[in-house]
Amino acid sequence: MQDRSNRRLLDVDIPAQPDVLVKLSLLLAEDEVDFNAASLLISSDMALAAAVLKAVNSAMYGLRGRVQSVQQAITYLGTREVASVTFEMGLRAVFPDAPELRPLWERSRVRGLLMGRIAGALGVDSWAAHSAGLFEECGKAVMFRHATDRYKPLLAVAKNDEELLMLEHAKFGVSHDTLGAALCESWGVAPQAVDSVRYHVIVNSTLELPMHLPRRAMCAISALAHALMTDPDTLDDVARKVAPQADLDPLLAQRGARKVQEQIEMAVERAKSD
Repeated sequence: MQDRSNRRLLDVDIPAQPDVLVKLSLLLAEDEVDFNAASLLISSDMALAAAVLKAVNSAMYGLRGRVQSVQQAITYLGTREVASVTFEMGLRAVFPDAPELRPLWERSRVRGLLMGRIAGALGVDSWAAHSAGLFEECGKAVMFRHATDRYKPLLAVAKNDEELLMLEHAKFGVSHDTLGAALCESWGVAPQAVDSVRYHVIVNSTLELPMHLPRRAMCAISALAHALMTDPDTLDDVARKVAPQADLDPLLAQRGARKVQEQIEMAVERAKSD
């Protein structure tokens, strides 16, 4: 028998993955990713390509000079990094361009970059980690799209995500973590990223990883990124608590996260001085 949350989930429209992202996912699944095919695919959608170029030219990526084409962006950043930015832009495009959602997308961009690079430093799948960070709050956008007028007040009054979950359950019978995981599954996101999206609120509030999951590294990386974004002074403590639960070395996790933070801060500072 379906529980109440699952029944309510059936009433919420989960947006379909844009065709260009479906094709890009298939390209990335190949053992040898075709650089030119990926570039041509992204460039075929002019609006998407323009958004990707705008994003990769931001200070966060620390490029010297501006890139003028998707192919040039891939040359500097690599196919998977540019593909990650493409997924970010494609995800945003299926939702309303509402002021209430803009802070969400900005956090998603930073979190995806942090999680992807921390994962790379720890030998974890960086593509899946970037996806987990990007999609972590997307359930809020699904809820906003589904019932804009009823959801706006909840976003306005909730002091944190734990409180928002309670308000969502009371109002809709389903919460954004569940909806976010459903969107991830619909779009074919890696299972460990789906799990991270599904459990991110409880992980970030308790620093307890779901022990029934066979792979918990993604949840731990989510907690590290959350610490960097909300209170960097807590990073060492967070690493000591979550890393052992995911069979990661706490010191390596802390050092990897700090290194990524420093890289991004240096890129931003360099862009300001150029």
